[in-house]
Amino acid sequence: MRHGAHVLVAVVCAVTLAACGLVSSSGTFRKAALPDGNEPLAGASLVVSSKSFTEGVILGKITATYLAAAGADVSDLTGAPGSASSRQALLNGDVDIVWEYTGTGWVNYHGETETIADPDELWERVREIEKQEYDLEWLPPANFNNTYAFAASSPTAERLGVQRLEDIASLPIGERTFCVDDEFFSRPDGFVPMLETYGIPFNDPNGVPAGNVTRMDTGVIYTSTASGEPCNFGMVYTTDGRVRNLDLVVLEDNRSFFLPYSGTAVVRGEVLAAHPEIAGLLGTLSARLTEDVMQDLNGRVDIEGQEPSEVAYEWLISEGLVS
Repeated sequence: MRHGAHVLVAVVCAVTLAACGLVSSSGTFRKAALPDGNEPLAGASLVVSSKSFTEGVILGKITATYLAAAGADVSDLTGAPGSASSRQALLNGDVDIVWEYTGTGWVNYHGETETIADPDELWERVREIEKQEYDLEWLPPANFNNTYAFAASSPTAERLGVQRLEDIASLPIGERTFCVDDEFFSRPDGFVPMLETYGIPFNDPNGVPAGNVTRMDTGVIYTSTASGEPCNFGMVYTTDGRVRNLDLVVLEDNRSFFLPYSGTAVVRGEVLAAHPEIAGLLGTLSARLTEDVMQDLNGRVDIEGQEPSEVAYEWLISEGLVS
């Protein structure tokens, strides 16, 4: 609060959306203006939501702050619990803008099983389906991909000489040790088929013996991987702030096993038609949001304990996008 006034979410919106379980975790964002003082969205009323995990909330706060600076009357409903509530509210027309991931759209929302390694092709496929079925506009994705990956500590990567997942197959079997969570272990597009893709099958004495795999909570995986105990390689999310904070080395998925999860702003078609300026404004954000940026922003919240609204505002200031 020390830097200025916050914008409170309208009570009527909270009441309207309560039926679909969409309740903001904080409902506030920092007031700002565009550097040139223009207000291309003057007169627009927009509802911005997000998923409840750190990255989703940060993206929602960045969007709410920036579009309000452009003159829109923005209701902030960031922090919706889970994917379903913000998604359903978008489909119902109760929410106008949400950040999504192409992999989520492809697998979770449309039940597709084909792995499309090219991020642009996957975006095009998801964009076409969503436009035809729901009149949702998936704008061009940002320059970050929050997908699964495996990482090692810097000392471990240097000691073993690994840079790519393919390199693990050349290691002694005793060094092929992994930390994964239960969900990723059990996914049909998760750990076991990944090992098959890289020629080191699970529960195989010449691949990865079952005893080489430790299943644990996702948060513990990062610290365990950093310490090298009990595993050399841990499952991570590529934009997680702990990757940078713990100096982990993300191994290249050189056989393109993992589906891209490119961050993408999704806008209701009716809203974008009424206010086409939204596309250019969100495109300005997307062009600047890289994996390094998201690791930094996520780390400020998860590791340093900063408020997402402050992190969003300070990043926009640092980029010269608001004043």
